[in-house]
Amino acid sequence: MDETQWGIVDILGPALMLVVLIWLVMRTRSKRNSAENQRAEQGTRDLYREEEQRRRDGTDKL
Repeated sequence: MDETQWGIVDILGPALMLVVLIWLVMRTRSKRNSAENQRAEQGTRDLYREEEQRRRDGTDKL
């Protein structure tokens, strides 16, 4: 490949990677607020709360 083609690759390669990275971030952020994800996060909080309560009560069998 001559210098012109390498110049194009040097410019388009990082630009394409930036576009893909932005797309992935936007896709991930849109799924963060889904009902399924919120339900999972609430379940995790409940489990942590129960575990902490057992630890404080001394019934965690450690």
